[in-house]
Amino acid sequence: MQVQSALLFESPEQIYARVFRELRPRTPMPTFVIHYRRFANANSFIRMRDGIIEARITDVLQGAPAPIQEALAWILLAKLFRREIPPAASDRYRRWMNRSDVRRHLHLLRQSRGRKYISGPQGQHHNLDTLFEELNQRFFHGLMGRPELGWSRTVSRRLLGHFDPSHNAIIISRVFDSPSVPRLALEYVMFHEMLHLQHPVDHSGARRCVHTRDFRAAEKQFPQLKEAKAILKTL
Repeated sequence: MQVQSALLFESPEQIYARVFRELRPRTPMPTFVIHYRRFANANSFIRMRDGIIEARITDVLQGAPAPIQEALAWILLAKLFRREIPPAASDRYRRWMNRSDVRRHLHLLRQSRGRKYISGPQGQHHNLDTLFEELNQRFFHGLMGRPELGWSRTVSRRLLGHFDPSHNAIIISRVFDSPSVPRLALEYVMFHEMLHLQHPVDHSGARRCVHTRDFRAAEKQFPQLKEAKAILKTL
């Protein structure tokens, strides 16, 4: 009970100093500066400069229990010093972040604080509204409500498309808005993101499954799935 009570009254700087000492017992103790920031997501950052370790932590965690603060300290410091993240710390942190009340809070923060660039559906060669409705009729009986649709700011070859549930938007990479890229690839990426509307992310304990079993089964409805994926590899 004394150990638990001590943990409850530790400042964030004390928590990070204690974890640092366990992680690097022979290294001189740096100065720790911990800031809580009004981020639009759950990301937190850490850096070391001139003997000072500064952590910028999402304010979602400002009222989190001390064990969660400690788990994040292990995660950030392990990343900073290129050490393996302790599985227990990762599991504890993921379980807390996967709680329904925390996810609901983050969802509201993304809506109120986040800024989403949405170019609109019309590209130089393709219109995403038209494509969405074609796929809606072919695969969803025309019943899927259309979200905001837009092209990415840049011609991204890494992030080909994504669905943002907080802003109800599908963004497609401009790499597909070209006559040199087969339309089949664009159709598949749009279909894939539409499935994310139909099959939300599954949260269970520390587990976060983006592509569930039902999602994978539905994806196989795409008639030229292998051909489309082969085209994506060439990009």
